[in-house]
Amino acid sequence: MNSQVRLAHTEVSTPVTPKPALLSVEDAKALELAKMTEIFTSHLNPGQLHFMKLLGFHKIKVERADGMYYYDQNGRKILDFFGGFGSLAFGHNHPRIVAARQAFQNEKRHEIAIAFMSQYATALAHNLAACSPGDLDMVFLGSSGSEAMEAAIKVAERAAGPARPKIVYATNSFHGKTKGVLSITDGPLYRGEFKLVENNVRVPFGDIEAIENAFRSDPQIGVIVLETVQGGGGIIQADEAFWKKLRQLCDQYGVLWVADEVQCGFGRTGKFYAFEHYGVVPDVTALAKSLGGGKAAVGAMIARREVYMKAYGTPKTAMIHAMATFGGIGEACITSIEALNVLYDEGLIDNSAEVGDYLLERLRALQARYPTLLKEVRGKGMMVGLEFHDFSQAMPMVLRPLLSVLDEKLKGSLPGFIGSHLLRDHGVLVAFTEYNRNVIRLEPPLICERSHVDDFITALDEVLSRGIVKIVRDFVTAQMK
Repeated sequence: MNSQVRLAHTEVSTPVTPKPALLSVEDAKALELAKMTEIFTSHLNPGQLHFMKLLGFHKIKVERADGMYYYDQNGRKILDFFGGFGSLAFGHNHPRIVAARQAFQNEKRHEIAIAFMSQYATALAHNLAACSPGDLDMVFLGSSGSEAMEAAIKVAERAAGPARPKIVYATNSFHGKTKGVLSITDGPLYRGEFKLVENNVRVPFGDIEAIENAFRSDPQIGVIVLETVQGGGGIIQADEAFWKKLRQLCDQYGVLWVADEVQCGFGRTGKFYAFEHYGVVPDVTALAKSLGGGKAAVGAMIARREVYMKAYGTPKTAMIHAMATFGGIGEACITSIEALNVLYDEGLIDNSAEVGDYLLERLRALQARYPTLLKEVRGKGMMVGLEFHDFSQAMPMVLRPLLSVLDEKLKGSLPGFIGSHLLRDHGVLVAFTEYNRNVIRLEPPLICERSHVDDFITALDEVLSRGIVKIVRDFVTAQMK
C-alpha cells in the first residue's frame, strides 16, 4: 500500500518552475570560440577581452591539459611557463592527485561536515604544521590566497591588541583583492576608489631603515606584512641581511611579522617557504596557489601557537574567525594532502632549485647576447622575472631621444609583443606583472625539466634575435590579420 502511494506521488510530481535556457556540461565543452567570445563579452569581462585580443590570446580554446602542456582546439601543444601565477606546481592533471580525487568521489566521502570534526581538514592541518619550521603550527583553512591573507592579518591584529592596530606594508605589494588585504595592496589599479581600511603605514620594500624608523616613531604599529618575494612587483627580493634584521626588529619592538607566501611558497623558490632561504621564521604566514594541487581552490594561514591562542584561544573568542562553509571541504583537503605528499615523494622542491638554477643560467646567457633588450634576469627556483628595457632604449640609437617621451605610455609593450610572438609562433605561454609592466614573469610547474627549459630558451632566443624593429613589425602585421 505504502509503495503504491509513493509511486502515485512520483507520477504526479512534476516540476512547476520553468527551466531557463541553460547550457549543459556537454554544451559548454562544445562551445566554439565565436560563441565563447560573445558570452564572455556579455556576462564576464569585456575589458579583459580587449587585452586578450591585443596579445592574440583570445584565439586559443584549451581542449585539455596534461603535465607541462595545454592542448588547443587544433591539437597544438602549448608549453606552460605561466603556471597560473604559481598555481600549477604539479603541472596539469597530475595522475596521483587526479586518482586521489576520483577515489574520494567513488567512495562517496563527505564534503561539508561543519557540525563535526573532519578527518580530512584535521590531517591537512597536521601536514601543514609538519612542513612549517619553528612553532608555526596553528592552521586556518580557506579557499583562496586572499582569504588566507585576511585570516593572517586578523589573527595578527588581534594578537597585537587594540592598542596597536596599525599595519606596515610595502610599496608594490600585492596581498589580494578582498577589501581587508586590498588596504595593504599597493596599487591604484586594484585599490580603485574603494573606501579601504586606513590603519596602515607604507614603506619601501627592502628598506630596513624605513621599517626601523616606523617602528620607533609609532608605538601603535603592531603588525608588518610582506611578500617574501614580490610577484606583482616584478619578482623582487630583499637580501638575507634584511630578513634577519627584520626578525630582530620585530622581536625588539614587539611587532608581529606576517609573511605572505601565497605565490612564492610551496617549494616554488627551492625551499618549502621562501623565507627559509634566510634562516628566519615569521609569526604568521599564508599559502594558497599550488596548495590545491592544480585541481582545487585551497588557502591556508599558519600561525605560531602563541599568536593564535592570544587571538582566539578561549571558548568566548574561538568562533570569531572560525572556518567558513567551504574552508576544509573534504575533496579540497584530500587534494592538498596528496599534493603535499607528491611534492616530497617526487623531489619537486629540489627540482625547483636545480632546474631553476639552470633556467636562470640560460636566461643570463641570453641577456648577455641581447643587452639592449634584456635589462635584468632575477629570481629563485621556478619564480623568475625578465625585465626588459624601456621601449626607447631597445630601439636604434638614432630613435631613442624621439621615443623616450613615450616610454611611460609604452611600458609593457615590448614584453607584450614578445609574449604574443612566443605563443603564436612557438606555442609557449608566459605571464606578466602588475606594477612593473616591463617584466615577463615565469612560474612554470615544478615538474619542469631541463628539456623544457631548453625548448623555452630556443623559442625566446628566436624571438629576441629578430631585433626590436622586426618584433614590432611582426606584431603589427599579426594584428592586421
